[in-house]
Amino acid sequence: MKILVIGGAGYIGSHVARAFLDSGYSVTVFDNLATGARENLFEEAQFIHGDIMQPDHLRKAMAHGFDACVHLAALKAAGQSMTDPGSYATANICGTVNILNALVEAGIQTLIFSSSAAVFGSPSFLPIDEDHPKNPENFYGFTKLEIERLLAWYDRLKGLKYGAIRYFNAAGYDVAGRITGREQNPENLLPVVMEVAAGIRPRLSIFGDDYPTRDGSCIRDYVHVNDLARAHVLAFEYILKQKRSLELNLGSERGVTVLEMIKKAREITGQPIAADIAPRRPGDPAELVASSAKALRLIGWKAEHSDVDTLISSTWSVYKK
Repeated sequence: MKILVIGGAGYIGSHVARAFLDSGYSVTVFDNLATGARENLFEEAQFIHGDIMQPDHLRKAMAHGFDACVHLAALKAAGQSMTDPGSYATANICGTVNILNALVEAGIQTLIFSSSAAVFGSPSFLPIDEDHPKNPENFYGFTKLEIERLLAWYDRLKGLKYGAIRYFNAAGYDVAGRITGREQNPENLLPVVMEVAAGIRPRLSIFGDDYPTRDGSCIRDYVHVNDLARAHVLAFEYILKQKRSLELNLGSERGVTVLEMIKKAREITGQPIAADIAPRRPGDPAELVASSAKALRLIGWKAEHSDVDTLISSTWSVYKK
C-alpha cells in the first residue's frame, strides 16, 4: 500500500516515514524543506518537493495514487503563534483545507493528522484523556482544534476517515540511529538542553521554579518519537479495518519535571548545561500528563521507548556529533 507523508522530512515526519517503511509500506514524502532536512529522507522512499499552500502541488502529488495520507506540515511554536496568528492561521488551517480538498478530489479516503495536546489548554483533571474539555490557551492549539473540527465535518460530508493523533511532548531520536537531522530553532525543552550541552547555545532558561510541583518546575509528559511514529501506523491500520475515525492522546503517562530532565541530561552527557531561572511564561500549566488508555484499547499502543534515559541518550547521540 502507498502512503503519502506530508511534512515527512521534518523531525517527527521523518520518524513517521521510517515507521511506515519498516512496516512494509511504500512511502512518498511531500515537503517544502522549509524546516525539514534532506538528510532525513530515505533512499527507499520517493520524494516530492512541494508546498501545501500550492493546491496544484498537492493535486499533482496525489495523482500518483495513494491509499492514505499523513499530515504533519505545520507551524508549531506556541509562543510565536500568539504574536503572529495570521501566519499560523494561513499555514495550519488554510494549508490543511488545501490538503483536505486535494484528498477528496483524488479519492483518498484516509488521513492521519498530527494534532497536539495543546487543544486542551490547562488541565481540569489529570491524567488528560480524550474526553477532557478542549480550551486551547495559545493560537497554535486553536489551529489544531479547528483542524480536528474540519476533519469531523469532512468525515460526515465526504466520508474521509481520519485519525487525530494528539502528541504530548515529543522527544528523543530514532533508537536505531537512522535519523540525524536536527531540528531548526527548537523551542522544546530537550533539544534546547542538548544545544547547551553541545555548545550550540550558551545556556537555557527555566521558566518558573515556584509551581506547586515536587521541585517547583513544570511537569510534562514526554513521549519518544519512535513511539509516536509507530502509533501513526497502528492508527492507519485500525481505520483500514474498522472504517471509522478516531482521536487519540499519546503520552508516556509519566510526568517529568524540567529540573529532573536537566539533571539527568547532565549525568548522561557529562556536560554542565548552564541554566537560569526565568519568570513563568503565560499559559504554562504546572502539570500536563496524558492518559493513553484509549490508544492501548483501540490500537494496542503503549509507550516503549519513553523512559527519561532513552529520551536523553537517543537525542544526545545526534547532538554530540
